[in-house]
Amino acid sequence: MAHVAEWKKKEVEELANLIKSYPVVALVDVSSMPAYPLSQMRRLIRENNGLLRVSRNTLIELAIKKVAQELGKPELEKLINYIEGGAGILVTTMNPFKLYKFLQQNRQPAPAKPGAKVPKDVVIPAGPTSLAPGPIVGQMQAMGIPARIERGKVTIQKDTVVLKAGEEITPELANILNALGIQPLEVGLDLLAVYEDGIIYTPDVLAIDESEYINMLQKAYMHAFNLAVNIAYPTPQTIEAIIQKAFLNAKAVAVEAGYITKETISDIIGRAIRAMLLLAQQLPEDVLDEKTKELLSAQAQVTLAQVEEEKKEEKVEEEKEEEEEASEEEALAGLSALFG
Repeated sequence: MAHVAEWKKKEVEELANLIKSYPVVALVDVSSMPAYPLSQMRRLIRENNGLLRVSRNTLIELAIKKVAQELGKPELEKLINYIEGGAGILVTTMNPFKLYKFLQQNRQPAPAKPGAKVPKDVVIPAGPTSLAPGPIVGQMQAMGIPARIERGKVTIQKDTVVLKAGEEITPELANILNALGIQPLEVGLDLLAVYEDGIIYTPDVLAIDESEYINMLQKAYMHAFNLAVNIAYPTPQTIEAIIQKAFLNAKAVAVEAGYITKETISDIIGRAIRAMLLLAQQLPEDVLDEKTKELLSAQAQVTLAQVEEEKKEEKVEEEKEEEEEASEEEALAGLSALFG
């Protein structure tokens, strides 16, 4: 049997104790992080109730197996299937979704590297640069970047997208971006997988759009609320709306039936007056009393005012259309004059 170095045994034991001490265990890839950003990340993790331990992949695997067997957690052992790259163990009290968001928010910009894929569109902004005139101007122009010399400096004429998200950086473009001080890449801890309470979460599950998720929850709440009100299912949230709906339905039935109460009397009288006026309109004027004539006159004035308002709205719409047509004619006349 091959001899196992004591330091390896000690490392596995320390990793195992670390895993046992926290409810959430994550695997992260640290291979893309330089030493200084990694040390900053360690500090941030400690400040947020967690610890990061970088070790050999084989030792991490042994530690996970050890804890899974000791604690009877077979699902934890499946975490070893996600070990890759320069793996490290991150243990924390943050739930997996909060942890993913924390790691994404603490990624840092990094210089361009040939062959690397950019995480988002890369834009060279318009305006003067700190670059002096030289061959770089021709290199930019050859790549479609509108650059020229102004007042002894290289100036970019307009915002220019040089890479779309997911595209690779060429050596030529890397030189230009680095010369301009544009950092198109990001460095950070790449989450491989997270274990909590017998479940393993992968980044594709944890990467949620919070605003969209909240919107979905709000819609679900409104649908559930409407359903509960319609079927008269009482809860602290729905009882007021159910009572209001029942009151309005009862009032509508009472008004229709002519059942007089202090809540329905005004509606019933209003219906009766409208029915009476509708009938009065069909009678000769000489058989109507003065009060009825006054009511008919008032109704006619209201109707006339409504008609006048509708006419005003129609006129405004017509004027808008005429203005749009005039603008189009002026534009066509301008083009005609321009091209003779």
